[in-house]
Amino acid sequence: MDSDADPRHDPQLLADGDTRNVVDRYRNWTVEAIVADLDARRHPFHVAIENFEHDMNIGSVVRSANAFLAAEVHIVGHRRWNRRGAMVTERYQHVRHHESIDALVQWSVEQRLPLIGIDNVEGSVPMETYDIPSACVLVFGQEGPGLSMQAQEACVDLLAITQFGSTRSINAGAAAAVAMHAWVRRHVFDQLPTSSSG
Repeated sequence: MDSDADPRHDPQLLADGDTRNVVDRYRNWTVEAIVADLDARRHPFHVAIENFEHDMNIGSVVRSANAFLAAEVHIVGHRRWNRRGAMVTERYQHVRHHESIDALVQWSVEQRLPLIGIDNVEGSVPMETYDIPSACVLVFGQEGPGLSMQAQEACVDLLAITQFGSTRSINAGAAAAVAMHAWVRRHVFDQLPTSSSG
């Protein structure tokens, strides 16, 4: 097929060059075409993050959610968030807003998706030994206070990322990336056939 005739291509990008931070597969594609292609392949896990104190990590959470192909990112609390860390990935990643934890809970019940909290609080179990369900919502607290008590009580389980150093916790954006990658290892790579040498 002539690339100039590909309906997924943006004539302006073809003329001026595509300088966006997208993989080569999507070079010169319109935003709508990229989103449609991603939608056909999205994973069934969701990510939620509390935003009651204007958390600066939300942008990086959105960027990681795009990288790991999460179904949606749910922002709980303030609607406004700093998009700088997202590096424009919010154009390709579905983002939904909920006014409160109660609203997120109501949505998750309707969708039959369990809420799984990620925070190193008392009673949490190691993420490394937990069988993360395929369809779920991974819930993260804000930098500093972590998951609110209301969010903790709404979660079916609380998981902690095992740490080995002196710091009490890792950055919320980094924790979200680690948790999403744990989901990918469990539900993508564990499903791949093992190779044998011989």
